[in-house]
Amino acid sequence: MTSSWGEGRAGLALRAIALAFSAFQIWTAAWSPLPSQIVRSVHVGFLLFLAFPLLAETRRAGPVERAVAWALGGLGFLLGLYHWVFYRELILRAGEPELPDIVAGVLVVLLVFEAARRLLGAPLPILCALFLGYALFGHLLPAPLDHRGFDFAQVVDQMFLGTEGIYGVPTFVSSSFIFLFILFGAFLERAGMIRLFNDLALGTVGHTRGGPAKVAVVSSGLMGTINGSGVANVVTTGQFTIPLMKRFGYPPRFAGAVEATSSMGGQIMPPVMGAVAFIMAETIGVPYVEICIAAAIPALLYFTTAFATVHFEAGRRGLSGLPREACPSAKAALVRDWPLLLPLAVLVWLLFAGYTPLFAGTVGLGLTALVVLGRPVAASLPAQGWRLLFWIGLGLAAAGFARFGVNAILAAILVLVVWAAFVRGGRETLAVARDALAEGARHALPVGIACALVGTIIGTLTLTGAATNLAGAIVDLGKSSLFASLLLTMLTCLVLGTGIPTIPNYIITASIAGPALLELGVPLIVSHMFVFYFGIMADLTPPVALAALAAAPIAGESHLKIALVATRIAIAGYVVPFMAVYAPALMLQPGDPMAETIGFLPAVLYAVGKALLAILLWAAALSGFLKGPMRLWERAVAIVSASILVLALPWTDELGFVLAGLVLAAHLRRHGIRTAAARAG
Repeated sequence: MTSSWGEGRAGLALRAIALAFSAFQIWTAAWSPLPSQIVRSVHVGFLLFLAFPLLAETRRAGPVERAVAWALGGLGFLLGLYHWVFYRELILRAGEPELPDIVAGVLVVLLVFEAARRLLGAPLPILCALFLGYALFGHLLPAPLDHRGFDFAQVVDQMFLGTEGIYGVPTFVSSSFIFLFILFGAFLERAGMIRLFNDLALGTVGHTRGGPAKVAVVSSGLMGTINGSGVANVVTTGQFTIPLMKRFGYPPRFAGAVEATSSMGGQIMPPVMGAVAFIMAETIGVPYVEICIAAAIPALLYFTTAFATVHFEAGRRGLSGLPREACPSAKAALVRDWPLLLPLAVLVWLLFAGYTPLFAGTVGLGLTALVVLGRPVAASLPAQGWRLLFWIGLGLAAAGFARFGVNAILAAILVLVVWAAFVRGGRETLAVARDALAEGARHALPVGIACALVGTIIGTLTLTGAATNLAGAIVDLGKSSLFASLLLTMLTCLVLGTGIPTIPNYIITASIAGPALLELGVPLIVSHMFVFYFGIMADLTPPVALAALAAAPIAGESHLKIALVATRIAIAGYVVPFMAVYAPALMLQPGDPMAETIGFLPAVLYAVGKALLAILLWAAALSGFLKGPMRLWERAVAIVSASILVLALPWTDELGFVLAGLVLAAHLRRHGIRTAAARAG
């Protein structure tokens, strides 16, 4: 067994649990045979069953600690079946919990807290415990912080028996969309998608100025389209890109920062964004595709800024790209691995055709399995013509999902499983598929546990009405200054992000600030995207900066130094949300004042152009290099110009454009003359 699963029988048992977990999730996603409440409960049970012993086994705990961990995991799984076994009775006595319900509820809450502490650290459980304490004892506080008071049974009912606590919207999304898309990414990674994306990046930009860093931006952005996990991107693509950047002259802190920044951008890169995007769609009641549409332009701006920054940094340091002959052919990589892109293309089509993320994710996962299992079967056929016919036939069989649903794909998978068992390389491929299922369940642990635990905060806010009071304070502040409310929301996200992951960060802040920003006139999706962005930026912002922490051991540099550079590279992530509030056309949303004057499409183009100019000026000024080295006054004027372009006050755009024009003209004229003189000499 690999060390990531433990050794011996324990490792085998953990893999079996992970496979059962994935099988359960696929079964419920594809055929939906169980009520949602039961699926959520069993989902949390599996999370506990896997988390406790996995942590004990992989950390090589002592025999007593391992035995306790297995006992806690087993108890968590059994309690996860509670809603399934007593489903009818719980409905009949809804609102009137009995003693067994209260005991089971207390145990589940305690187990979720302890699993989160072991898996995610202490900050999030402490924060959730404060909210839970407020639900129990908040009536003792002075006005206006107090509430009317709730007895212990009411709080347990809210946290365990209903769908407002541990089994709330975050757990629903984790048990459906998120788990499937994590499996989808795990299958593609095992099938060679990382190699394909790296080869595409090397083949297209590897030979250009600063090529190794641009490879990191492109490959991490592409990886973000399939897994939506920033830290996971850092530890996968970063193993290749960070040493490559260091080898070609980039300082360790810059190499780590480029990878951390690019990887975090994966959470905002459609079509498969971070888990928060699915939670957001479910929370505000809009189709997931609308979240993707709103995120598209900001994501491109984010990666454009990162790309420009590494280009300017390479120019400042005089760094060239890789030798062209050392870069693989992008065309050859596509010819070799084009089948891997088909599931992703179908997934995008299904999402934009109006299908639910649950159906799209199930079909995408099934098609990925067909591609993975079909490769050794096709390779075993005697001639190219037969292989072509095989892929055509497999494609037609897979297309049957349009009429027969996922059953058509399942039937094709079963045929390929049997066929692959008897061809060369087939058994190895079956092992890859098995490992992908197990690894997918393993990767779902931190997301699922965080979703379950943060449900206690949602349950407290809905039970006590505290969110309304806090939102009211933000609205009162915003009546005098919308910018002040936005700044307060941003700081809340960044401070929370120092100790808790993106998902609970978004849920907490959106529950409080989202309604307040909406009342202040910020469009619905824009207000939630504002919170979403700064929840992500928290992973790049010192002092904690989780993405920088993941990059630090690979880069061999202090994570604080990496984080400081990352905040410079990711300037678009801090600026674009503010610009989108004042110009919703940047997220393709209605309500833009400019659209009322010049029309929606011109307003979009204007907002994009202004944002692009602002972030490029920032990137150049902070790097100190544009076409050549920038003088101090040029950098100062560029920063002032970019800052003015963000504001939405009378004449600020005009002033920003004038200053930008002056500094660009002076800089380009100076370096243009030098270039011409150098050529003449």
